[in-house]
Amino acid sequence: MKKANKKQRSVRGKHKTERSGVILNLFREFPNNKFSLKQLAAASGGATKEGRHETMTILDRLFDEGVIEECSRGKYRLTRRHLPHHEGIANMTASGAIYVQVDGLGNDIFVNQRNAANALDGDHVEVVVMHRSRNGELEGEISRVIERSHKTYVGIAEVGAHQIFVRPDSRKMPMDIYLSKRTYPEIKDGEKVIVRITDWILGSKSPTGELVDILGMAGNNDTEMHAILAEYELPYRFEPVIEEAAATIDDRITAKEIARRRDFRNTVTFTVDPADAKDFDDALSVRKLRDGIWEIGVHIADVTHYVHPHSTIDNEAVERGTSVYLVDRTVPMLPERLSNELCSLRPNETSLCFSAVFTLNENLDILDEWFGRTVIYSNRRFTYAEAQEIIETGRGDYAEEVLTLNRLAQELRRQRFKNGAVSFEREEVKFQLDETGKPLGVFFKEQKESNQMIEEFMLLANRRVAEFCGHRKNEKGRNIPRTMVYRVHDTPSDEKLDRFRQFILRFGHVFKASKGRAIARELNKLFEKIKGSTEENAVTTMAVRSMAKAFYTTDNIGHYGLAFPSYTHFTSPIRRYPDMMVHRLLAHYLEGGRSVEKEPLEALCARASEREIIAAEAERASIKYKMVEFMQEHLGEEFDGHISGLTEWGVYVELEETHIEGMSFLRDIEGDFYSFDETNYEIIGHATGRRMTLGDPVRVRIKHADLRKRQLDFEILLPEGVATQQLAEQRNSINVRHSNSRKSR
Repeated sequence: MKKANKKQRSVRGKHKTERSGVILNLFREFPNNKFSLKQLAAASGGATKEGRHETMTILDRLFDEGVIEECSRGKYRLTRRHLPHHEGIANMTASGAIYVQVDGLGNDIFVNQRNAANALDGDHVEVVVMHRSRNGELEGEISRVIERSHKTYVGIAEVGAHQIFVRPDSRKMPMDIYLSKRTYPEIKDGEKVIVRITDWILGSKSPTGELVDILGMAGNNDTEMHAILAEYELPYRFEPVIEEAAATIDDRITAKEIARRRDFRNTVTFTVDPADAKDFDDALSVRKLRDGIWEIGVHIADVTHYVHPHSTIDNEAVERGTSVYLVDRTVPMLPERLSNELCSLRPNETSLCFSAVFTLNENLDILDEWFGRTVIYSNRRFTYAEAQEIIETGRGDYAEEVLTLNRLAQELRRQRFKNGAVSFEREEVKFQLDETGKPLGVFFKEQKESNQMIEEFMLLANRRVAEFCGHRKNEKGRNIPRTMVYRVHDTPSDEKLDRFRQFILRFGHVFKASKGRAIARELNKLFEKIKGSTEENAVTTMAVRSMAKAFYTTDNIGHYGLAFPSYTHFTSPIRRYPDMMVHRLLAHYLEGGRSVEKEPLEALCARASEREIIAAEAERASIKYKMVEFMQEHLGEEFDGHISGLTEWGVYVELEETHIEGMSFLRDIEGDFYSFDETNYEIIGHATGRRMTLGDPVRVRIKHADLRKRQLDFEILLPEGVATQQLAEQRNSINVRHSNSRKSR
C-alpha cells in the first residue's frame, strides 16, 4: 500500500511539473496578456477543484520567485525582467521607429521611437517583447544598446555660434548629430562631412558624433559623388600604403617571362571599348588556319601575375570586391598603376595575358581549345563606334578580321537564344556632362553588333573556363568534380512568376509558361511584342525583378538567364575580384593541382556578391542624383510621360524623352480625391470616377527637385480635353487586348 502511495505521489509530482511548465510557457507566449486563475487552470489541464488548487500553488511559487506579478485583482502577468528577451540588430526607419532583426525569429520586433532607448540603425541591442498581436507581430522595448554600430553618416554641417549640428542625408538617421565646435573649428557651414556616432546620452535630443572626413561644400560635383560613395561605405581613394605597394611592382617583361608563355605578338589583336574607357582589360585575336577554320583568342590582362594572394593590394581588392561606376567616374578595385598601366592592353604595346584560345568552324563547333598564359601585342584600339562603322560599311582597319569576328559572334548569339537564353536588353542611361560635372543632357547607350561581338566571345571564354575547371577526367575517363568559383543564376520562383503573370495581364498580355526553358522562350516573345510600347519599360523592369539574382558561389546550379549549365567570370580581373580567383584556380589546375578547399573560396564568393550589390546601389544613386540635378533646370516646365508605378501614396511617372522618373502624391492631384485600388492596380477618383493605371499617358509639370533626397516631385495635369481623350483611347486599347487575350485562353 505504501508503495502504491509513493507511486501516486510521483505521478502527481510529474503532472504538477508539467502543469508548471505549461503555465510558464503560456505567460511567455502571450507576454501582453493578463491571466486569471480559472484561465490558467483550464489551459494547463487542471479544471478540477484539485487542479485549481495545484495551479494556485504554482502561481504562489512563481510570485515568490518574482516571475509573475498580480496586475489587478485575480489577474497575473510576467514581471518585466522575465518577459522574453532577445538580442538583434536595429533597423531604423525614417520616422525613428525601429525593427529589431533577431536570428531565429520569423518576424522582426517593432519598437516605437519612444521605447528605443536611443538605439540607432545597425546597433546591436537587447529587446524585451511586450506585446504579441493575434497575427503574430511582435512589439517591444529596447532595454539596452549592447554595441554601437561603427557605420558612418554623411550630412551637411550647420555651424552655429557655439555648436555644430550635422543634418544626415540618410533616411535611416532622422535626427541631427552634434559635433563639438571647439574640437572641430575647421568645419565650415554648408560643408558635407562624414561623421560617426560616439554616444547618445539618455535625455539628450541628439547623439554626439566624431568627424571622419570633410568632403567639401554641398552641391559641388566631387563632393556629392564622394558623399554617395561614403553613404554606401565605399572607398573614394586609395590609402598611401596601397599606392606605395603598387608603385614598387616590377613592370619589366623579361625574355625569360616571354619564354614561359605562348606568343601571340604576330597575330592580329585589338581591343574594343567605350570611347571614354581608360583601361582595356580584354582583347581579341583572330587567325585563319584554313578555309572555314578560325583560331580565336580571348586575351585577358594577367592581373594575378602582378598581384599575389594575401599581399597588401590583394587584401584591398578583397575589401573592395569590385570597381564602382558612378555617372562621372570609375572608382577602381585596383590602383591606377595596375588598372590603367600594367594591366591595360594598350595599343602598340606588349602585354602579359591569361588567354582562352578556340579553334572554330563556321558552325561554331569547338574543334580545339587551349587555356594558358600568353604575351600579346595590341595592333589597334577600337571604340565601339569605330568597330560598328566597319561592320556596317565593310571598310576600315582590320576590316576582314572585324567582319569575321562579328559573323561568328552573331551565330554564337543566335545559338544561345535558340538554347533558351533570356533577352534582357534594357537601355542604359548616360549623361552629357560639362567640365564641372553638371548634366547638360540625357541620352541612351544603344547596344549594337560591335557590343554583341565582344559580349559573345567573353561569354564563350567564361563558359568554357567554367567547364574546364569544374571537373577533370580520371584514368577511366570519368568526370571528377573540382572546386570552382561560379557565377550562377537560379530559375524564377513560382511566387514571383505568378506576380509577374498578374502584372502583365493588366496590359492584356497572357504569360502561359510556368517552368523550365519555356519561361525564357515566352519572355523573349513578350519582349519582342512590347518593343516600343508605353508599357515596355514597366514590363521589362517587372520581368527583371521576377528573376532570381545572379551571384558567386562554389556550388554550381547553372546560369538560367544565359542558358549555360556552367558559367564563371574570367574576363575582367581588373574590376572584379572573383575573376582574379578564377585566374588563380585555372593556373592551379593547368599545373595539375588537386581540387582546392571549398570553404575559404565560398566566403570570398559571399563577400564579392555582397560588394557587387552595394556597388550597384551606389551607381543607381549617382544616376538618380544627376537626373534630379538635370531637372532642376526645368522646374515649372511641362513634359509628356506615362505612368510607371502606383502605390497607396502616389503615382510614379516616367518622362517619354529622358526616361527620368518622378512621383506625384495622390493628395496633390487636383480636381478629385484619389485612392489606390490594389486589386485592379489603378488609381480611382472618387467624384469623377477617373481611373489611371500603368502605361497611361499623362502630362506632368516639374514641381520640386530635392537633391539631398534625390527625389523629383511631379504635378499630374489632367485637362478635360486632349489628355482625357488620350487616357480613354489608351484604356480602350488595353481593354481590347485584354479581351482578346481572354478569348485566346
